[in-house]
Amino acid sequence: MDFRIFTEPQQGASYDELLAVALRTEQLGFDGFFRSDHYLRMGDGDPGYGPTDAWTTLAGLARDTERVRLGTLVSSVTYRLPGILAVQAANVDQMSGGRVELGLGTGWFEREHTAFGIPFPERRFDLLEEQLAIVTGLWATPAGARFTFEGDHYRLEDSPALPKPTQARLPVIVGGLGERRTPRLAAEFADEHNLPFPAFDRIRPLFAALDRAVEQAERSRPIVRSAALVTVVGDDPATFARRAAAIGREPAELREHGVAGTRAEVEDRIGALAEAGVERLYLQVLDTTDLDHLDEIASMVGVRAAAA
Repeated sequence: MDFRIFTEPQQGASYDELLAVALRTEQLGFDGFFRSDHYLRMGDGDPGYGPTDAWTTLAGLARDTERVRLGTLVSSVTYRLPGILAVQAANVDQMSGGRVELGLGTGWFEREHTAFGIPFPERRFDLLEEQLAIVTGLWATPAGARFTFEGDHYRLEDSPALPKPTQARLPVIVGGLGERRTPRLAAEFADEHNLPFPAFDRIRPLFAALDRAVEQAERSRPIVRSAALVTVVGDDPATFARRAAAIGREPAELREHGVAGTRAEVEDRIGALAEAGVERLYLQVLDTTDLDHLDEIASMVGVRAAAA
């Protein structure tokens, strides 16, 4: 299993704070640094905080980091037109030397959309399917050729399909907890299927649904199975309780729903996740000011410091 750090900057984090987390993530040897793509805080917090844009942030991190993979978990199809998103992600991939991944989803936070004047249509799965087809189609179009797409929601005519990512195939992540349409879209378009904060007893059935979708799609290319879970750890119960309080969560609730607790508890949880089929784990860290927390997480999950 490989491990990535996953942040929620809409809760209150400047670019400099995110950069500090990304640099520590890289230094400790985690595989990736990912961020949510939101514009409005959820719940209580600093009323004076203003959001950071996900792809603007990733562009900065692309230049300020060297090794760690970067991406969104996940961008909403409501925020950007697919042709523009393909350009943005390809640009940031070039800026990073080929370290970017695109997580794409339907979006769900309606109040965020009304706060920023973003349309929030009901049939967002249809948008997701067309955006996945367009973004991957643009990147896959051979150099010098043109790309045309005619859908119910988007129409592209004679696009030059530029720029191209640095990577021969920029990985696409499809996230969701559905058992029908989400696995189908992942099997058709994605390199990774992510389960965001799943109930533990649902992981095996959801991956079984992905297996069926992969078989129906007659797909031979492998697909990574991943999960994202809130993560709070402590070398002793008091430290764990302090970190839980810092993000407004109860220790018992974190143990029930996340990767949480002391070393033995974390090791047991990761072992159970591996047995359920999780190959990659996004460790959601909500307090971006506690860099020591990253050190303890790395120790507990067995991540080794990257070479200098």
